[in-house]
Amino acid sequence: MVTEKIQQLLKNIPTNPGVYLHKNAEDTIIYIGKAINLRNRVRSYFHKSASESSPKTRRLVSEIANIEFIITGSELEALLLENTLIKKHKPRYNIRLKDDKRYPYIKVHWQKNYPNVTVTRSFRNDGARYYGPYTASWAAYQTLDLIRKIFPYLTCTRSINGQDERACLYYHIGRCAGPCIGTVDKTQYRAIIDQLCAFLGGEIKPIVDDLERRMMAASEMMDYEKAAQLRDQIRAIDRVVEKQKVVSNDTVDKDVIAFAQADGDACVQVFFIRGGRMVGRDYFILENSHDEDKEEIMASFLKQFYDQATTIPPEIVLPKDVDELMIIRDWLKSKRGADVLLEVPNQGEQKDLLEMATQNAAETLTYMQAQWAADTNKQTAALSELQQSLDLPDPPNRIECYDISTLQGTNTVGSMVVFAKGAPRKSDYRRFKIKEVEGQDDFASMQEMLRRRFARAKQIPKEPAKSTPAQAEKENSWQILPDLVVIDGGKGQLSAALEVLDEFDLRDSVPIVGLAKREEELFLPGRSEPLMLSRDSQGLKLLQRARDEAHRFGVTYHRKLRSKAALRSGLDDIPGIGPKRRQALLLKFGSVKKIRTASVEALASVKGMNRKVAEQVKANL
Repeated sequence: MVTEKIQQLLKNIPTNPGVYLHKNAEDTIIYIGKAINLRNRVRSYFHKSASESSPKTRRLVSEIANIEFIITGSELEALLLENTLIKKHKPRYNIRLKDDKRYPYIKVHWQKNYPNVTVTRSFRNDGARYYGPYTASWAAYQTLDLIRKIFPYLTCTRSINGQDERACLYYHIGRCAGPCIGTVDKTQYRAIIDQLCAFLGGEIKPIVDDLERRMMAASEMMDYEKAAQLRDQIRAIDRVVEKQKVVSNDTVDKDVIAFAQADGDACVQVFFIRGGRMVGRDYFILENSHDEDKEEIMASFLKQFYDQATTIPPEIVLPKDVDELMIIRDWLKSKRGADVLLEVPNQGEQKDLLEMATQNAAETLTYMQAQWAADTNKQTAALSELQQSLDLPDPPNRIECYDISTLQGTNTVGSMVVFAKGAPRKSDYRRFKIKEVEGQDDFASMQEMLRRRFARAKQIPKEPAKSTPAQAEKENSWQILPDLVVIDGGKGQLSAALEVLDEFDLRDSVPIVGLAKREEELFLPGRSEPLMLSRDSQGLKLLQRARDEAHRFGVTYHRKLRSKAALRSGLDDIPGIGPKRRQALLLKFGSVKKIRTASVEALASVKGMNRKVAEQVKANL
């Protein structure tokens, strides 16, 4: 329902380009966007089509209580202002880079008479030259250490006039050219730094060719000490180059960007290709990326990533075309001072690079999610959030999640997984073969599983003397009542489960929720409307992991039973085939399919078989 205040605001929004800010009832900015036509863009949120869009957009619209806008002179100005405001306010509905990384760069202080070389994370328009990015400080310092053997640059901050009486230690070990004592003059020293800059910029072959020419000239002049020094420089360059993997025959500098999505998270992987060699790579985790399409995710990433980048390559390889392609390209051109090609390859070397980056993004995301599962702090935060959101008396340190797996009512099984303090406790997992329910009835199957589980809780524990310690622990874990039961499903599944809790007089002592997968809604007893936790909620992610684990555990058992059933129906019902002959046939042929295609003679030749039984097998299969 659009309020009267919002309706009035929509009437007065101008048609200029600009930035709009959605605010909630607490006057907090919850979303920032830009538009070439503010009126059309802002009104689109309140059209009927918006209510039929993603759950994230519906939640956003339901919270909008006020709208502000800022007019700009162009769409490009709007993009710049949007980036600035998102970084400042961090609205919870905007896609954001999770880590505001500032990369280390090698800085050549070119503006000085005698340039020195340092590592920096900040970029200033001070006349210096910047090279990188490097994905870690150690990588930048390691690069400097290697190239200092090739190009002996200054590291000190002393004033250079060539009149010093004594050089520092670095000169004596060949790590500085010694301009302080006049060993090289200003022109000669800047030539060294010019070559260093060319090397960092990827111009390796011309430098090696020049060094080889000078080495040969020194040798012909019988200046063997100088020739040996130049030879060592060439070898050092070769060692540096060997450490960088050649990934492209094309020597144009480029960034290759790919991403992966899973369980509401998104990971972007960037390969930094310079001169055809991969000089580094890094990944980024994106917040608020659920329910967003790939084009929107990529557009948001490009704007935020290159807004803080100190250098922009002439080519950027992408997995898909992005929204606002033209304006983003113009913006990148304005930052770089030259054209920037945004390319989506369909084949060839570029496509192979993109696929490699995509695989890395997927593996990184899987690893990060595993790290999250092992992160005690996040688990504690998730449990506290669930306690507050579900109004529980204590954090749900033991969560039991239940799921039903079936295929048209056959081989129906139930699964129970346990998360203790936010982490899976596989020793307490249980699986149930549903015995009393005929056909497909998920509600009744869920009730049978829960009855059997809570009936075991009422039994007297076995005495340790009658079993091993491990068996006793496994058996007695039935006696531990959960702090929270999670049912995979909505209102119907929850109602069925509540009936079982009533039978055991546990409704007041065992909290229970239903988690519906379609929109990740939480159904609670006594509430007509579902509870919607934020998709970024750590508590919701914990419940999702428990639900997905219960589904995986149940499906694995279900497939195992189906496989056994298929094997039994194929061989066990054949007259004359018992366990020994079945085993012998399977050892010989490997599968029922191969047994079916075998000849009678081949079947009869198996140990324990005869021609009459072999003919029975052929007739039945």
